[in-house]
Amino acid sequence: MAKERKPNFLWISFEDTNPRYGCYGDPVARTPTLDQLAAEGCRWTRCFSTAGVCAPARSAIITGMYATSIGTHHMRTTHANRATPEMPTPYSAVVPHYVKCFTEYLRAAGYYCSNNAKTDYQFTPPLTAWDALGPHAHWRDRPDPDQPFFAVFNPTRTHESGMWPEKCPEPEFDPDAIPLPPYFPDTPAVRQAMARMYTHIAHSDQELAQLLQQLDEDGLSGNTYVFHWSDHGPLPRGKRWPYDSGIHVPLIARGPGMEAGQVCEDLVSTVDLGPTMLSLAGIDVPAHMQGRAFLGRQAQPPREYIYASRDRHDEAYDMVRAVRDRRFKYIRNYRPDLPYLAWIPYRNRHPIVQEMWRLHLADELDETQAAMFRYPRSVEELYDTEADPHEIDNLAANPQYLPERDRLRGALDEWLEEVGDMGRMAESEMVRQWYPDGQQPQTAPPVCVPICADSLGTEPALEGGTFRGPLLVQLHCATQGASMAYAVDDDPHWHLYTEPLCMEVGTTTLRAKAIRIGYEESQETRATFVVE
Repeated sequence: MAKERKPNFLWISFEDTNPRYGCYGDPVARTPTLDQLAAEGCRWTRCFSTAGVCAPARSAIITGMYATSIGTHHMRTTHANRATPEMPTPYSAVVPHYVKCFTEYLRAAGYYCSNNAKTDYQFTPPLTAWDALGPHAHWRDRPDPDQPFFAVFNPTRTHESGMWPEKCPEPEFDPDAIPLPPYFPDTPAVRQAMARMYTHIAHSDQELAQLLQQLDEDGLSGNTYVFHWSDHGPLPRGKRWPYDSGIHVPLIARGPGMEAGQVCEDLVSTVDLGPTMLSLAGIDVPAHMQGRAFLGRQAQPPREYIYASRDRHDEAYDMVRAVRDRRFKYIRNYRPDLPYLAWIPYRNRHPIVQEMWRLHLADELDETQAAMFRYPRSVEELYDTEADPHEIDNLAANPQYLPERDRLRGALDEWLEEVGDMGRMAESEMVRQWYPDGQQPQTAPPVCVPICADSLGTEPALEGGTFRGPLLVQLHCATQGASMAYAVDDDPHWHLYTEPLCMEVGTTTLRAKAIRIGYEESQETRATFVVE
C-alpha cells in the first residue's frame, strides 16, 4: 500500500494589518491575490489576535499558549529601553518547562520547518524550532524534495512604521477616497497616512503572489495548505489595544479538501493556529496547548468567546483584559487611573498620533476623537460590535445591557481562572523568579549514552569511545524541559533529537546542544564514536 503523503504548509503573515481587503468588502483596497486566495478556499470573518501588538501575539501563535499564561505578555523583553533603564529588561521569558514552539512537533514528525524571517517571541528562538531561520529561508532548501515542509514568510512593509512619511513619500492611493473611522480627524495628514497603509497592503499582496507562483512552479500547490493571517491591527486606538481595530485580523486559507469560496463566521483566535496545523498534519495536539484546532481531524466545536490582553508596551505599563463573543465585547481596565495615551515614544512617531496631539492642543477634536485623551478611563467597557463596529458607545452602565455585561464579565473571570494571569505579578518579581541571581540560567549540555551489547545504557561516554556494533547513542540533558539538537561530523545542519541515534560502522563525531526556552543555550558536546 502506498504511503499517504503528508500535506505541506505555507504561511504568509502580514504585519499590523486589519482585513482591509477587497474580499472583506473594502471599497478601496487593491488585493487581487488575496481575493483570489479567498475565492479558492475559506475566509474567516471573525478571527482575532490575542493581543494588539506583535511580540505577545506572536508568542501565543508559536506556543499555542496565551501570553498572560506563560509570562510573555509585556511588549519587548529582549532589549532595554534607553529612557527607562530601571525596568527589568532585557530578559528572555522563561516559559513553563513543558511549553515548546509548535514547530518542534512538526519537525519531530519529519517536517522541514523554515522561517523567513520574523520571530519576535519574547524569547530567543530555540535552535530546535527551525531547520532554517533567516532572510533566505525557503522550502526549496530542504535536502529531500519529497520531505513535507512548513514554511513561513513575513513581509514587513505593512508594519505601522510604514505610515511614517519617509517610508512611503508618494502613496499610490487617493487619500480623499479612503474611508476614515470616526475617532480620527479628517485632515490631510491622517488621510496621507491611511493612503500609505493601503499602498503597503497592495505591495504585500504582490509579494504573496510571487510566493504562490513559486509554489505552482514547484508543483506543490495541490498538496499545500496556504494560510494568510496578521498579528494585529496597525492604527492608533487599534494597535496596542483590544478594540477590534487592534485585534480583528484577516484569516484566509486554501488547501487539500477545502471547498472553494467558503466564508466562515465562527470565532477563531490566533492562538488556535499552531494546534490547527498539528491537527491538519495528523499530529496529536499536546494537552497543555490552550489554542483549539479549528480544522483537521482534531477540530473542536466553534468558540463561544475569544480573549485578548494589554500589558506593558515599551516604556508604559498597563493592564487590560478583554473577552468577545460574536457580537459583544467586554473590556476591563485594571488601571483606570492611567491615561489612554501613556508615554510610548515609538507610537508617538505615528503621523496620526502626532496630528491628534496637535489638534488636541488646539482644542479642535470632536467628542469622539477626543476620547483617547479622556481621563479617567472607564473601569469596564461594553460594546455592541454589530450596532457600533468602531466601539464608541460604552454600554457597561446601561441597564438594558447589564445581562450581557455580567455574562461576559463572568466569562472573563472563568478564563483567567483557567489559564492563569501572570500580569497580576509585577514584571520585576516575575523576572527575579526566573533569574534569581540576576543571571540567565544556562541549559545543561547533553550527555551521550552508548547502548550496545557491551554497554546497555548504564554509563555515559563523555568523549565517545570504541564499541562493537550495532551501537545506538542516546542523548540526555539534565535541564527539565530542554530540547536537544545534534549534527554529525561536519554537517552544518542541526537536527532535532527525538530518539537514540544509530552509529554507522567506522568513525563518527557527534555534536549536540540543548536548549530550554528562556535559558541560555548549552555548551556544545562533542563525542567521537568508533564502531567496529
